[in-house]
Amino acid sequence: MNIALDTTNATQLIAGTLAEFAATLRYEDIPTDIRERAKHLMLDGIGIAYASTHYDFAHRSLAAVTELGQGDSDVIGLSAKLSLRDAVLMNGILVHGLDFDDTHGPGIIHATASCLPTALGVAAHLGISGRELLTAYVLGMEVATRLGSVAKGGFHQVGFHPTGLVGAFACALIAGRLQGHNAAQLAMAQGIALSTASGSMEFLQDGAWTKRMHPGWAGVAGVTSATLARHGFIGPKAVYEGRFGLFKSHLGPLEEACDYALATEGLGRHWEIDNVSVKPLPACHFTHACADAAVLIGQQPGFDLQQIAHIKALVPAGVIKTVCEPEQYKRQPQNTYDAQFSIPYAVASGLVRGRFGLSEIDPAAIGDKEVLRVANLVEYAADPDSTFPRHYTGEVIVTLRDGTVLRHREAINRGGCDRPLANGDIVEKFRENLALVASSARAEEVLQAVLTLDNAVSAKAVSSALAARA
Repeated sequence: MNIALDTTNATQLIAGTLAEFAATLRYEDIPTDIRERAKHLMLDGIGIAYASTHYDFAHRSLAAVTELGQGDSDVIGLSAKLSLRDAVLMNGILVHGLDFDDTHGPGIIHATASCLPTALGVAAHLGISGRELLTAYVLGMEVATRLGSVAKGGFHQVGFHPTGLVGAFACALIAGRLQGHNAAQLAMAQGIALSTASGSMEFLQDGAWTKRMHPGWAGVAGVTSATLARHGFIGPKAVYEGRFGLFKSHLGPLEEACDYALATEGLGRHWEIDNVSVKPLPACHFTHACADAAVLIGQQPGFDLQQIAHIKALVPAGVIKTVCEPEQYKRQPQNTYDAQFSIPYAVASGLVRGRFGLSEIDPAAIGDKEVLRVANLVEYAADPDSTFPRHYTGEVIVTLRDGTVLRHREAINRGGCDRPLANGDIVEKFRENLALVASSARAEEVLQAVLTLDNAVSAKAVSSALAARA
């Protein structure tokens, strides 16, 4: 259905520029190395989704979503069949549920967690090719990361989670592109998404599960907005720059720091997928540098847990609200989410256990008395030399009772854009994640389905290959 829409001055606005990019991007326009990296980012997300099926939150979520109805859309790693939007929601929960998914540093956004479920779900639902699926995923990643970057970290400071908030606009473009929208409809879909985008950071106060649903809900909002636009529903034009547009309405005074040029700068020439970091640890990316630093300190000669007098963690000022406060929950995590967003717990796990992996966010591990004792010794301060948000820096300084000082600084976080995990490392992480719930033979089937998806005649075959056998 093609409906003529009034697009007066639309091309001068960010939404119009993004719409033109989404409407005209071709598979062949995407460099080969970017396409290959994109498939590995998708593989990473799918491996995490499989691992999530090992945990209680996944099955409680599925029970709730299944109660709302069934359909013919697949769920990654499970045999359930849901309606399109419910499958997008559920897959988003699975990809993001362990906080092990990729992060775009400047945008501080987990873009794959919303873009992958939306592209996979809509492409499979419409029977579109694997190449179109991949193209739509890439365009969504480019849009989400740029829009997140505009805010300069401001969304976190005022309590909005950009993964859910910004993700809705990228998902509207993904869904609209796959539905065959023209540029005018794609611009309108973003306007409609402005009234559906959401994501509160309040989960940090008590370890609530709501963060897990943000990217899937962004996908639901995007699919809904795109479909309304296809049928002629009218949304506002000044989606991002307007008096009540995204940045002014959500950031308040912090909007003055926004760089709106970042939303469209280099579209189709510079690929932000190159700045997407794959997580080596299953926790908030802000904790990684300090966790790694703690592990390395624990390996130094002369280190003795019982001789620790004081621990200081230096972190970027912009992450303190997220991973250092409120202090009582960071030093004494009450649940998995508290632990994943805690600098004291990450540092203590590194020092006591010599690692910070999935086993360290198990409920039994969170109650480890020795880890909690050490966590109570950790104080934090803003890192004056941080290059955040380009790098999620971290430094740990351990003072022993005899005055010896052991310290280590991670100036560039492992897995970050300037210290990336190679594609082979991503494959290894994928296999480790699938080993929790699937055989090595099954892992290989999924691996091949993802890394050859652009050869698939229909994305439905790819989607089916990712679901568990009934």
